[in-house]
Amino acid sequence: MTLNKLDQAAQDAGISLRFINAHGELETISDDTKRALLAVMDTPTGKAPPLPPVQVFAARSKRQLTPQGSGTFSWQLQTEQGKSFSGEVQGDELLTLPPRLSQGYHQLTLRKGRQQWQTRIIIAPRRCFIPESIEQGEKLWGALVQLYTLRSDDNWGIGDFGDLAQMLEKVADYGGDFVGLNPLHALYPAQPENASPYSPTSRRWLNVLYIDVNRLEDFQHSEAAQRWWQMVKTRQALKQARAAEFVDYSAVAELKLTALRFAWQRFQSRAADDASFQQFIVEGGDHLRYQAAFDGILAERSQQHPDEWGWANWPEGWRNALLPEVQQWCAQHEDEIQFWSWLQWVAQEQFAICCQISQQLGMEVGLYRDLAVGVAQGSAETWQDPELYKLGASVGAPPDRLGPQGQNWSLPPLDPHVMRARGYQPFIDLLRANMRDCGALRIDHVMALLRLWWIPYGESADKGAYVAYPVHDLLAILALESQRHRCMVIGEDLGTVPKEIVSLLRNSGIFSWKVLFFEQHGDGSYRQPHEYPAQSIASASTHDLPTLAGFWGFRDLSLGHKLGLYKESVLIPLLGQRDKQKQALLDALHQMNTLPARHSKVASRVSFTPVLNRGFHRYLAQTNSALLGLQPEDWLAMSSPVNVPGTVDEYPNWRRKLSVTIEEMFRGKVPGLLTAVNTGRRKR
Repeated sequence: MTLNKLDQAAQDAGISLRFINAHGELETISDDTKRALLAVMDTPTGKAPPLPPVQVFAARSKRQLTPQGSGTFSWQLQTEQGKSFSGEVQGDELLTLPPRLSQGYHQLTLRKGRQQWQTRIIIAPRRCFIPESIEQGEKLWGALVQLYTLRSDDNWGIGDFGDLAQMLEKVADYGGDFVGLNPLHALYPAQPENASPYSPTSRRWLNVLYIDVNRLEDFQHSEAAQRWWQMVKTRQALKQARAAEFVDYSAVAELKLTALRFAWQRFQSRAADDASFQQFIVEGGDHLRYQAAFDGILAERSQQHPDEWGWANWPEGWRNALLPEVQQWCAQHEDEIQFWSWLQWVAQEQFAICCQISQQLGMEVGLYRDLAVGVAQGSAETWQDPELYKLGASVGAPPDRLGPQGQNWSLPPLDPHVMRARGYQPFIDLLRANMRDCGALRIDHVMALLRLWWIPYGESADKGAYVAYPVHDLLAILALESQRHRCMVIGEDLGTVPKEIVSLLRNSGIFSWKVLFFEQHGDGSYRQPHEYPAQSIASASTHDLPTLAGFWGFRDLSLGHKLGLYKESVLIPLLGQRDKQKQALLDALHQMNTLPARHSKVASRVSFTPVLNRGFHRYLAQTNSALLGLQPEDWLAMSSPVNVPGTVDEYPNWRRKLSVTIEEMFRGKVPGLLTAVNTGRRKR
């Protein structure tokens, strides 16, 4: 079929002209959407160079390129290890790369006369890293922790890296091999109520509110800091922040930033002589500098304009990191830039110590991080790189049965054409920043490696279209960085998963996510533990779903109704469906003998008791999944969720703490529960 000019341009840009909707029907994208998205993208124009800017070769693929054009080209290949190869090739003829090129990043230069072109050559392995113990069939388990929810006797009203160290020790004591975390990405310390870890200001830097101030010698030995620390006002503020049911981000930020400025004042005198700090500054380069400048400017402006959010509301001369006004501010505020850079260094150092602790404890995986799908519109990332992030669009999801209007996440997409033009360096930098100091990386909405639903800015989600990403190249780079960092990869593949990516993920060694609630056969019965695939992580729930107790007690449905998410006409069938799910789950537990034989077999008569909770955990322990992730909320039989999707102000998302401190948690019934889990995993 011959395409018209608009459709051809859209297709060439990677915009899908049609998609399968929630009803299984083929739906066509409107011309208005095609035009709007084409206007946003930086699609290549003009005469194409003889070779593309980057060429990725996965294992066993033929390492050949064909320069486009006529005449003789000379070429030189500089390997990552410093070796050099050269030769000549005729236009439109095959250029075969030198044999036995090692995995990594190499630079090919093509010349003809006075012209020259650069192509990055990437040689990648076939699969991501998988620990040998898992390859040998061991079944590991660990905790899935929202770090900010942790309570302890010492923290300042929010879980911190000190609490993380304590969790690692406790989980390891009972045989656990990892602690999984929410995204630790940098947020907005000057505007701390913007607390969603999935809407960060940067995915390359850390949330500095996770710093454990107590562990800083410069805080402990600062006379000014200790005078402030002993003040009645300070102690009262700390007591209130620690006792609060929900994280009081404003109170926490005020306490921590005050303390950290005291510590910085003491460290500042020797900052120039601290080799580790100076190396961190050099390695961070402009990206760290402008992240620090953004934080400093935001802190300054927030004092005068507390309701202003994001750089889009700043004066026009401040809306890009490279503008003269911003450069002048930077020149006049070097100390402030150094302070915010130091906070990032402290955060990285403390997280690295947690990694070392996990290794000393003999944990097979140790820490695993979570990579969010994007950054916020008004973030530091978009401020310093507006070419890479397309502010004229937002990513989300098309309409489905539960969300008839679709979803708009208000996250600007990365332009795949710009990524490719830059030799995929932004993607490489992102992986390196998130794979350091951890044994596994969870990629949120892993389908984004294949496609993302782009929505023209200001439009509703149903006006979007799928935009393709170079999935084979991205998976190859992911495998390369995974092997280099010895960091396994977990793909969050819940929801609508296109068929074409399922085998790609599996063949790349990426672990799937299996949530107990969703693992049902067509007849409604639940999959038995042996039916779970080995290359997966199993869990009872996630941060976006109800806890076990919440699910069993209909807490999520009643809360959704209260918040206006479910009308009565929607709620009633959902309640009926839940009744059937509960009965099917209870049947599954009895089938696997994870409940006492005398336990009731009628779900409507069963409340959520410690016996039922242990039955769920014993069931999960028997799954064939190589990894099992358990939430402390479920250990404690908590019913309130940490996040309610579809809400912003209606529910205190990303704020609900655990019901007890870490110290109390491991003195109660939790140890017995975890011992049962560990026994079940080791029997596999």
